[in-house]
Amino acid sequence: MLTESEIETHPLEPFLPSNAKLLMLGSFPPPKTRWKMEFYYPNYQNDMWKIFGLVFFQNKEHFLDIENKNFKEQQIREFLTEKGIAIFDTAYQVIRLKGNASDKFLQIAQATDLAKLLQQIPLCHSIMTTGDKATDTLILSMPEQTTKPQIAQPSTAYFAERELTLYRMPSSSRAYPLAVDKKAEAYAQLFKEIGLL
Repeated sequence: MLTESEIETHPLEPFLPSNAKLLMLGSFPPPKTRWKMEFYYPNYQNDMWKIFGLVFFQNKEHFLDIENKNFKEQQIREFLTEKGIAIFDTAYQVIRLKGNASDKFLQIAQATDLAKLLQQIPLCHSIMTTGDKATDTLILSMPEQTTKPQIAQPSTAYFAERELTLYRMPSSSRAYPLAVDKKAEAYAQLFKEIGLL
């Protein structure tokens, strides 16, 4: 039997600006030892905030505090609120099989209650997942006939009393073999499509 200590509950509150048009879902945060801030994508090695910097400001260091190898957390929060971008993860509880952040070694004990999240962001009709594990977990919550979205091939679903467009994005993890500017191009395309860029 699993002990409670092996099951890890999500350490962050969902970030849900009331004007959110897009919900970004990863799989689960890395272990706390890797964090540089109390927010999403807190590992300095992760490309997410560089991608956002490139897409919206043509500068991958826009949200980085280079000197302290850290992030400008307040600036990130304010920017996401202004744009209407919500963030959480597809897993609410996980078991780390190897004690790291790799999706390969992440067993999902409990998926996030997506319907409950979406109730709090009534304007949201787009969901993007940042990686394969997150996409697979999302699809488990969707109606049975939902097609799993592929990179550059979104799919649609009717869920939580609304039409949703589901987007699968390249992972922002360094382990994902794509240059950061190429990742940024894919994200820019999505943000244009949903009118955020």
